[in-house]
Amino acid sequence: MDFFYPNYINDMWRIFGIVFYNDKLYFVDETRKTFILERIIPFLQEKGIGLYDTATVVRRLKNTASDKDLEVVEETDLDALLNQIPSCKAVVTTGQKATDIFCGHFQIPQPKVGEAQTFIFNGKEMRLFRMPSSSRAYPMRVERKAEYYAPMFQEIINK
Repeated sequence: MDFFYPNYINDMWRIFGIVFYNDKLYFVDETRKTFILERIIPFLQEKGIGLYDTATVVRRLKNTASDKDLEVVEETDLDALLNQIPSCKAVVTTGQKATDIFCGHFQIPQPKVGEAQTFIFNGKEMRLFRMPSSSRAYPMRVERKAEYYAPMFQEIINK
């Protein structure tokens, strides 16, 4: 899948399925062992959810997806990104490296997993939510991860 969170063993689209449809397989094509992009993109558009990375150039130091094995060569211009989406009221990070980059850039304290930190961008109050990683390497059942995501989505999206 040529989109965010394409790895079949990553739980992000299962988390979305649980939170919004009470069905962890809603976005999953079990037969092809992939995700249903034709459902994902319209869903994200309808809910007003945007996805992007905090780094535009990354070098893998080892053949793993672990944050500790990534070298960020070029960070995303977060100011320019947020300026392109003035209706944005919250940002969510799901990994330590993304949280480090975001908090470092905006010089804000890191929220604990499942919590949020308020920050000001261009005179507007926004919130940074720190959610559990959707990676299976993160030792938490997908249903439990969804329990973290659900109240955050309820707060920032009119379902």
